[in-house]
Amino acid sequence: MARVEIAVETCKGCELCVVACPRKCLGKSRAANGKGYYPAAVAEPDKCTGCAMCALVCPDVAISVWR
Repeated sequence: MARVEIAVETCKGCELCVVACPRKCLGKSRAANGKGYYPAAVAEPDKCTGCAMCALVCPDVAISVWR
């Protein structure tokens, strides 16, 4: 099973990862980070296959994928 970690304080909430996820595992957090951005969040962790598309498109390098 794969695991996605998002560095909440680094993420600016651009949602590129949300669009790139083929399994629609990611969404937007309801809580703002310390900078006032609403970062990405893992909405459906059981659907994740570990493809790492989210990490590849992240301009802030805020996503790590563990398989």
